[in-house]
Amino acid sequence: MKLLVTGAAGMLGHRVVAEARARGWDAVGIDLAEADLTDPAQAQDAVEEHAPEAVVHCAAFVDVDGAEEHEDAARRVNVDASANVAAAAAMLGARIVAVSTDYVFDGTLTDRPYVESDPTAPLGVYGRTKLAGEQAVAGHNPDHAIARTAWLFGAGGRSFPETMLTLAADRDAVAVVTDQVGSPTWTGHLAPALLDLAAATATGVFHTAGGGRCSWHELTVELFRAADVTCRVQETTAAEFRRPAPRPAWSVLGTERDETPRLPPWQEGVAAFLSERETT
Repeated sequence: MKLLVTGAAGMLGHRVVAEARARGWDAVGIDLAEADLTDPAQAQDAVEEHAPEAVVHCAAFVDVDGAEEHEDAARRVNVDASANVAAAAAMLGARIVAVSTDYVFDGTLTDRPYVESDPTAPLGVYGRTKLAGEQAVAGHNPDHAIARTAWLFGAGGRSFPETMLTLAADRDAVAVVTDQVGSPTWTGHLAPALLDLAAATATGVFHTAGGGRCSWHELTVELFRAADVTCRVQETTAAEFRRPAPRPAWSVLGTERDETPRLPPWQEGVAAFLSERETT
């Protein structure tokens, strides 16, 4: 498989490139240094240069709070660049796998995981631009897979577990919210799933998040337990821990599609993340 990965300098993108090469695929990664994908001509040139059979589009504006202040920038990256890459791939007859987010939902569902057919209702700019990016990809390339994921963490980037471990090194206690629940997803589990979707033929939306559910507080407790960290984990609420952007209180993702790659439980992702962290 000849594969092009956008956002290859990021936490997820570099992992996708590495996993693809481990499979023996001819994988090339690009980032802003190689092309400004918000420019249609540059996006087309970049895709044509590498002539892939499939594109995994990881490039994104992921600063959830920053998007509230910089909506135009978020829209250019999450919508315009997605449209440009999808259109360029379509011109070559290449499949596109685009990474999206649980933030396309409002979090009011609490009795079961969100599945692919559930109505979307993003709360903030980040979620709105990612949803518009999904629609742009689908509109520009019929051979598409939208891979929604949640609470992503991994090596080589900013993530919640890394932040908590850094805080724990200097503090006796941390306060973590209990009233936001989701499906933590390790990049080492998501990247192979994205490659599976790139090699598949089914199209549409797929929910690809870590198995199970937990609150941010429960995630931190498990992280510290597995890392043998003695820092205490205190309880707080989202209302007390104010952020510029609203977050969905319920970000649990499930799938109703047989074709969706199933990811391992989130606890296995935490253990693998810590093991990898110790060796780097």
